[in-house]
Amino acid sequence: MRTILSLNQNWTFYQKEQSSRVTLPHTWNAIDGQDGGNDYFRGTCRYVRTFPKPSMKEGSCVFLEVKGAAMSAEVSLNGEKIAFHQGGYSAFRVDLTNYLKEQNELSISVDNGDNDVVYPQKADFTFYGGLYRDVNLIVVPKEHFDLSYCGSAGIKVTPIVDLEKKSARVVVETWQVGEGAVTVTVDGQSCTVMPEHGHAAAEFELAEVHLWDGIEDPYLYTATALLESGDEVSAKFGCRSFEISAEKGFLLNGRCYPLRGVSRHQDVKGLGNALAMEQHKKDMEIVKELGANTLRLAHYQHADEFYDLCDENGIVVWAEIPYITMHMKNGRENTLHQMEELIAQCYNHPSIAVWGLSNEITAASAVNEDLLENHRLLNELCHHMDATRPTTMANVFMLETDSQMLDIPDVNSYNLYFGWYLGELGQNEEFFDEYHKKYPHRPIGFSEYGADANPQFQSSKPEKGDYTESYQAIYHEHMLEMIENRPWLWATHVWNLFDFAADGRDEGGKHGENQKGLVTFDRQTKKDAFYLYKAAWRKEPMVHLCGSRYVDRAEDITEIKVYSNADEVTLYVDGKLFETKQAHRVFCFQVPLSGEHIIEARAQVSAGKDVVSDTITVRKVAEPNTEYIFVKKETVVNWFDADSFDPDCFSVSDTLADLRANKEAGAIVEQMMAKGAASRGDVADAVKDNPNLQRMMGRMTLISLLKQAGNIDEESIKQLNRVLQGIKKAEEEVWQ
Repeated sequence: MRTILSLNQNWTFYQKEQSSRVTLPHTWNAIDGQDGGNDYFRGTCRYVRTFPKPSMKEGSCVFLEVKGAAMSAEVSLNGEKIAFHQGGYSAFRVDLTNYLKEQNELSISVDNGDNDVVYPQKADFTFYGGLYRDVNLIVVPKEHFDLSYCGSAGIKVTPIVDLEKKSARVVVETWQVGEGAVTVTVDGQSCTVMPEHGHAAAEFELAEVHLWDGIEDPYLYTATALLESGDEVSAKFGCRSFEISAEKGFLLNGRCYPLRGVSRHQDVKGLGNALAMEQHKKDMEIVKELGANTLRLAHYQHADEFYDLCDENGIVVWAEIPYITMHMKNGRENTLHQMEELIAQCYNHPSIAVWGLSNEITAASAVNEDLLENHRLLNELCHHMDATRPTTMANVFMLETDSQMLDIPDVNSYNLYFGWYLGELGQNEEFFDEYHKKYPHRPIGFSEYGADANPQFQSSKPEKGDYTESYQAIYHEHMLEMIENRPWLWATHVWNLFDFAADGRDEGGKHGENQKGLVTFDRQTKKDAFYLYKAAWRKEPMVHLCGSRYVDRAEDITEIKVYSNADEVTLYVDGKLFETKQAHRVFCFQVPLSGEHIIEARAQVSAGKDVVSDTITVRKVAEPNTEYIFVKKETVVNWFDADSFDPDCFSVSDTLADLRANKEAGAIVEQMMAKGAASRGDVADAVKDNPNLQRMMGRMTLISLLKQAGNIDEESIKQLNRVLQGIKKAEEEVWQ
């Protein structure tokens, strides 16, 4: 028999000269990693506690299990250093047997400081430090299932489904210390096998197999392995088949099953990444409310308990390692080790569909042979350890689609932010349509898209970059429609389900947060865009009135927007029927304002008499509420001299490509761009060296580029427009 003893209590935590008593899970960056300034503590801290030698039979073994120590950990027992682990998101174990005394002092030094070996080192999220998951002692008999390989369970289950026969062949492998027989049981069937060189394998046939069928029916079997010594391990598994097609997208158990969902970071406001089961369950409940059928668990291995929740709830998972943003020439071994641990520890989870090799790795690194070889080795490792799942990669938008990088994984995805950081919303569909036409046999997915929104900020005329909840809603309305019209996108993931900590950020009225979440960092507020996806993905009848936080409205006639999965919505104003509309998901009403009004939206549930409803309050005010407006340090308005505008001449409303096509206008633009490049050489080099990015920017209007740059004043824009208005377009340009 094995015994698991929790060591979460009674730790003394040392940070520099200070000490305190803490309980695990714990991070030292729960506050300073979330408050902005990019000044959170990154370095080495130490956790110390004592424990008595566990009660055990002669010959038994004792292992220390650390489920998460970010980012590197050195373990000492009774003053002797006995283990070192590099990788902040995977579990590891240490055999303490030969080091134990009657009373023991355990010390774990944890380091999240800068280095050039351990990933991640550069990315848009906080690298929390600490013992932020459980720490246990595991006592096992002399003959026991192996606990020493990559933090794995010592049991591996591989189900192979035959959809035509409605059956499954299940191979159960175990690794053990000692030569005793192993009894394996699956679905009431048992067999006893003798191991060879510490490895045993048993095979089972499941007739009329009950499939793990996504959110509709996430059925789980259990495989159990028992040694003669009494040591026992088990693993839940699901029988399902995954396939990814360039034309049909993702297929689950032989049928088209478009993966439509969100990404998740594992941190919470005020807690950092030191999450208990309570927080994991709450996050899953929000995922279920949203109706998503897939999660990209970014950008690292998440807690095993959360993969369990995905298994139990039928959520298809993209799992990845933190090989992100910047390739480090000394980091290859670490990427391979983190991938080996991810697969070894997570192999049995039926929810996991793909292994992610890297994320936006070319954002700060050139595509060179060292980077390519690193990815080839990762890809080979994945296929060696797991022949059942494909590999994938999240590519930054500026990576050319004909790059050698895209030839390495089995399938690809892109992170695009047209309509937020760069360009216009329509460029998202242009990108994917162009890709799909050029590479009709390559599956392609949409691994990140999003727009920041602070629920405090509201607008009747939202626009890109204003950080309003209103613009985020418009952004996602466009993106959702774009995605639904392209079912061949094998997976799409909103960035992000929750706002999360990025201590280097200071924007949109918040310090230290990325606000692209559909839900706020503290999980208390679901933004309007959340309900748009709920209307698209949930079958249960729902109706949501947008703009509940946009109470004070200066316009005489205001737009009231409703999200619903009903075909028809009726609006009531102050208890009186206002209008009934039929639409698909987004219902817009134009309502006159004269004072304070109670607005109610109702939608009938199928053919019955029951209705679902939602209510908000709005009121007419004389002037716009300034608390709803995010005031940038430098504001640029979308303006040019309309009264004297000559359409036969160039202006700031022309695209960069059209302006550059004219020698005179192009010279002015190049002069302006050169001036901007002097202050942002990194951006200039990225544009200069990337034809794909140049082409994308060429589709943007000059005024749009200037607004996004945010470093030119209104008068300068007017002057630039006047100069361009003095340059005549060619006749064919005017005709176009």
